[in-house]
Amino acid sequence: MADIQNSNLYNVDAGILPEDACIVIVRTEWNAAIIDKLQEGCIKVLQQYGVKSKVVTVPGAFEVPFGITSYWNAKQNDLIKPAAFIALACVIRGDTPHFDYVCKGITDGVVQLNLTLPVPTIFGVLTVENEEQAKERIGGRHGHKGEEAAITALKMIGLQRSFSHI
Repeated sequence: MADIQNSNLYNVDAGILPEDACIVIVRTEWNAAIIDKLQEGCIKVLQQYGVKSKVVTVPGAFEVPFGITSYWNAKQNDLIKPAAFIALACVIRGDTPHFDYVCKGITDGVVQLNLTLPVPTIFGVLTVENEEQAKERIGGRHGHKGEEAAITALKMIGLQRSFSHI
């Protein structure tokens, strides 16, 4: 089981911080109370490091990759493009195989985005058995996955920018 105590994720090197970056958070309407907390965690961390953010809302988890692609395409001619995307969704298992299809769809979609877009897409998606497990991941015993997604975005932008200095 993933445990934040087994990670150095929260150790952020101030030298890699992308102060001029804008990170776009694409979130779902489903499980809004959980997503609101994930979003709050993301924005808190980004503000802490002085990074701008924009939030885009899509109906469900399956629509997140389309929302990201559409936003990227709409900003192609802008001087300032997103430096990263964060995909926020919460898929809670129900009584049908729908859970498996949605989880696979958003996972495959985010992987595809990471292979095709020139900027990272961070997987801030909770795939849980029940609401209690979701709550454990928005500030409970499993940390705060929204904060972790924001830190991951900062680190990935820093990593990508470091390649131009090699």
